Amino acid sequence: MIKEFLEIGQINGTHSIHGEVRLTPWCDSPEFVKRFKTLYFDDRGKESVTVKSARPHGNVVILKIEGTDTVEQAQRLRGKILWMRRSDAKLPDGTFYIAELIGCAVYDSEDSGKCYGRITDVSKTGANDVWHITNEKGEYLIPAIPDVVIETDVANDKVVIKPLKGIFDDED
Repeated sequence: MIKEFLEIGQINGTHSIHGEVRLTPWCDSPEFVKRFKTLYFDDRGKESVTVKSARPHGNVVILKIEGTDTVEQAQRLRGKILWMRRSDAKLPDGTFYIAELIGCAVYDSEDSGKCYGRITDVSKTGANDVWHITNEKGEYLIPAIPDVVIETDVANDKVVIKPLKGIFDDED
């Protein structure tokens, strides 16, 4: 399902005496976080914060949030999750977030009634993502490549695949 708000990361500590915080990003890279001028402390956009600055620092992001000017104020934010508005990311059409893929039912491209299970996780391997498909018989791993993934319809929680030979052999 396409979600309006998605988790972008968690504040895991302070960075300076001037109220900066360290954000552990839950996205592809710390660089991605730099796109946002507004983030949220909830998944409905009711508690917004203005990002005054964001800079990658290793595998974290150093954020300066408007109104957080002391180390004590920053310390109170430790453990909070920050959310982003999906439309602020300006992703290309056909690009989805892992959080939107999780839970999608996976169907066979040649037998629309055959459901292999649901996507329960996604692993990043470098070459391509690997989707974890889980059903009552167990977990199956499929490469998220064009030869396998025929259609991705996260708005309807549905993915259509043409599985590689042997992956679901125990399903018959």
